[in-house]
Amino acid sequence: MSRRSKKAVPAPGVARPMVTVCRGCCCGTAVKVPRLNHEAQLTDLRTLLAGVATVRRTDCLDACERANVIVIQPSAEGRKAGGRPVWLGQVNDSGAAADITAWVKDGGPGLAEPPDILDLYTFTPSRRVRHELED
Repeated sequence: MSRRSKKAVPAPGVARPMVTVCRGCCCGTAVKVPRLNHEAQLTDLRTLLAGVATVRRTDCLDACERANVIVIQPSAEGRKAGGRPVWLGQVNDSGAAADITAWVKDGGPGLAEPPDILDLYTFTPSRRVRHELED
């Protein structure tokens, strides 16, 4: 079976991937990222990933210099396969959101390889910040 499986909906009882969208002090504001409809981006992610992943809005993820920040956490199955949370910064266009959506629909961290283009957005936050999200 290919790592790039086309699982559209997780099996019943299997924890889904979690998509955490920062909408705190910098992310999600027209002051920091002026030419993006932040609410539409969040709504699109929720609509496109309904039944596939849990999409949640959170306050500041403390990576303000990379606004807008989105974190993709693996499903239980993805974690068992070695997947770890993937932090994406400067997600400020619809193309990036579409690439994220396609990857999560394919299985996300641990189950599917992300599109190469997401390498441009991937970063490693401080241990303190990572620890706060994983708790």
